[in-house]
Amino acid sequence: MYKIAITIALFVTSMLQAQTTYETGMNKAFALWGEGKIVDASNLFERIATAEKENWLPSYYAAQVLVLDAFSKLQDKDALDAQLKKAQTFVDEATSRSKNNPEIMVLQAMLHTAYVASDGATYGMTLSGKIVSLYSRAIELAPDNPRVVLSKAEWDMGSARYFGQDTKPFCEQIEQSLKLFDTFKPESAFHPNWGKERAEQLTKDCKEE
Repeated sequence: MYKIAITIALFVTSMLQAQTTYETGMNKAFALWGEGKIVDASNLFERIATAEKENWLPSYYAAQVLVLDAFSKLQDKDALDAQLKKAQTFVDEATSRSKNNPEIMVLQAMLHTAYVASDGATYGMTLSGKIVSLYSRAIELAPDNPRVVLSKAEWDMGSARYFGQDTKPFCEQIEQSLKLFDTFKPESAFHPNWGKERAEQLTKDCKEE
């Protein structure tokens, strides 16, 4: 019994230590991201993902850091392509660890959107359908997820503007996402919880149109 107790104690201690290491690493990576150190943040998330083999979150953030930064590099096609290809490897890794995950689907759609935004003539025909499919699947899986509702509405709004269609229905969907943000509770401190500020800005823009 004594040996069993010691074994359990050692197991619990190691689990707590691992959790502490994980939390410390994640917090440091987020801090680097906040400082604008994109490559360093993504690399640290990648290292955490290597240690946390069953956890999709580090790979998700390793990709998200690069995807969001890519929108500032739309004119530099070579740099953009290299960055998004690297981000895609992290998205694939996150997907392998958490299948049918609407948060990852949104991120994949955003990655495709960066390509379309950089060169609509080249990527619009090949990727637009994939983006629509991803958002349709995500909204089916998580109709009350505010990021899913917001991101799908923003994509649909952009498409409507491109084709000269009414954007009002999508403004209403974005306003609906704001209500969902007010009640949404992430599973942990590290689960995705972004998007509310974007929804507020888009709602403001809609009212000014």
